[in-house]
Amino acid sequence: MTSWRFGLGLALGFLVAASVRAAEEAERGPNIVFIMADDLGYGDLGCYGQEVIRTPRLDGMAREGTRFTQCYAGSTVCAPSRSVLMTGQHTGHTTVRGNTGIGGVQGLGGAKGRVPLRADDVTVAEVLKAAGYVTGMTGKWGLGEPGTSGEPNAQGFDEWFGFLNQRRAHNHYPDYLWRNREKVPLPGNADGREGTYAHDLCTDFALDFIRRHKDRRFFLYVPWTPPHDKYQMPPQDHGYGRMDWKPNEISHAAMVTRIDRDAGRILDLLDELGLAEETIVFFCSDNGAARRWEGRFDSSGPLRGRKRDLTEGGLRTPMIVRWKGSVPAGKTCDVPWWFADVLPTCADLAGVEAPDGIDGISVVETLTACDPSTFEGRHFYWEFHERGAGQAVRWKHWKAIRAKGGQGVELYDLAKDPAEANDLAARHGDIVRKLRALMSSSRRESKEWPGQF
Repeated sequence: MTSWRFGLGLALGFLVAASVRAAEEAERGPNIVFIMADDLGYGDLGCYGQEVIRTPRLDGMAREGTRFTQCYAGSTVCAPSRSVLMTGQHTGHTTVRGNTGIGGVQGLGGAKGRVPLRADDVTVAEVLKAAGYVTGMTGKWGLGEPGTSGEPNAQGFDEWFGFLNQRRAHNHYPDYLWRNREKVPLPGNADGREGTYAHDLCTDFALDFIRRHKDRRFFLYVPWTPPHDKYQMPPQDHGYGRMDWKPNEISHAAMVTRIDRDAGRILDLLDELGLAEETIVFFCSDNGAARRWEGRFDSSGPLRGRKRDLTEGGLRTPMIVRWKGSVPAGKTCDVPWWFADVLPTCADLAGVEAPDGIDGISVVETLTACDPSTFEGRHFYWEFHERGAGQAVRWKHWKAIRAKGGQGVELYDLAKDPAEANDLAARHGDIVRKLRALMSSSRRESKEWPGQF
């Protein structure tokens, strides 16, 4: 071959290879960052009506993305909500349906009941890892004690750092955290000292993870522990110390502002690395507000109830999504969706199939175009196993709640009454019968959480 033909062949080969690489890049899904606060109320952010607590960065995220007003957590408490998020199965089907169940392994309280995810559970991390993503997590897990099938490294996470046990996460100054399967001592917190704030270490891990994997597709799950009680904050000035409030009120506000600050740090890093158009970022809470803080913060906003209630205040979560160039900026969307949709949505974004037998669907069109058709014909189901609670169903604009073992069903029209103030069950027997039937058909029996509904 003459030299010019050889050179032309090389050039053509390079162009073809570059074209293939470009096509592959275009087909790759976005990076996915899912940030979740712990016990943050629907009304705790400025963009959801908060007037006292400062949340400028998350309010800015809402201006750069879309704010969803009818997004629902997987449950009204921690562990089952996270199980729904990870598996795409609602609490009538997912493995972990409560903070404690029958059997399981011993927890911090000394009794059994910490039920882990099973080896055959398929998580969003496993789906994305199989799609070529590097997967990381930092914060509170709550779905498997040490040595069980529920450990994060056994459920698809390449790297993780934080709390395994949700009860240990109540203390923001623990004497150790986990890095993968190894304990990381925190000497500054030994003997009850408060020298190292766990949330700050988790934030540092998240930022480092993004920097280290900026040239790959990554999934980063950030279930932060604030503003969950204990209400603890580092002593530096956070701007609320001069308020004439109770100490816990000051700490709650400061914790919310701290997660606001650190969510902003993650967004800033993505901008700095040129990844804002290649990364979809979710921000939400795991369930409703632990305290309503009536008259101070009104953390449930206009909604009835709080954490451990099956009313909207216990289940509805703030949800902000930013993906520059793909998710509309400055938009508010009222199309309902929920945690069970996260796994299939992430699979869709990554260009792979979601597992069979899940309860969620992809809501990519809702995220990018506020498409209402994703809610047509669907229903959402929750069951709860504490305080003699029960079941709840949402279908269209109707919401039904039934106490465990009770014959009566409360019925609300959420389109007209999002505060669930007017029980319409006596006037709409046909709707009550339909939603009761959905309650019966939506659950599979669990030996750890037997029904008796």
